[in-house]
Amino acid sequence: MNSHTNHPVSRTTSASSREENSREEDSLENNARDWAFATSSEEPIDEVLAGKLREAREGDGGQLGELLQQYRNYLSVLATSQIDRRLLPRVSPSDVVQETMLKAHKHFAQFRGGSEMEFRAWLRQILVNNLANFVEKHMIAARRDMRREVSIERLAASLEKSTVRLASLLPAPNATPSMAAQHREEALLLADRMAQLSESYREVLVLRNLQGLSFEEIAQQTNRSVGASRMLWLRAIEKLRSIYRNDAHGPT
Repeated sequence: MNSHTNHPVSRTTSASSREENSREEDSLENNARDWAFATSSEEPIDEVLAGKLREAREGDGGQLGELLQQYRNYLSVLATSQIDRRLLPRVSPSDVVQETMLKAHKHFAQFRGGSEMEFRAWLRQILVNNLANFVEKHMIAARRDMRREVSIERLAASLEKSTVRLASLLPAPNATPSMAAQHREEALLLADRMAQLSESYREVLVLRNLQGLSFEEIAQQTNRSVGASRMLWLRAIEKLRSIYRNDAHGPT
């Protein structure tokens, strides 16, 4: 009798807990965009990169090398978001990024754009091509359903979605060019800050925020429980926030 009485209470408590967790997750994801303006450089990164781009176009190879390094973490985050976890033992995001930077350096003369935004888009296209090549190379013995996923168009579309999701962690820029430029530079800073996280924290942020997976899907992919996956994500979010706070105010 008592056990029957307790069951509805247990279910109600469980439902209430799930609702509370959901509200906390939504709040963190919605408030995440407030982090991005926590720091500012003495000179906007967008202007620094544009200056390096101009000098590289004038033939300064050293500036080109420095310019490409500024995008390493950004490209790494995007590459990680596109590689199926089943392939990670064979396809390293760092290898894909390194090949992307080597090709960008070698073929820089083919870049026809004039702005930093166009340069970033050019790098993403090289990244897409390299991802397709790397994945196809390691899919020879893989299942057919995985091989079908390898196409330039599909990778490009998926990478674009990840780029948008990465930006969704940032304040939405208004219509002014200055805010749009700040939004672009903060995407690079966010990637640099994500590089300071542990591998497990980076992974869960990529799965949740860039790939848009549910916690149930994350649990399946990482061999964790749903609760553990949710808790790991919450800790990753809080760690990322603490990095922003430290950058803004210095270590406490």
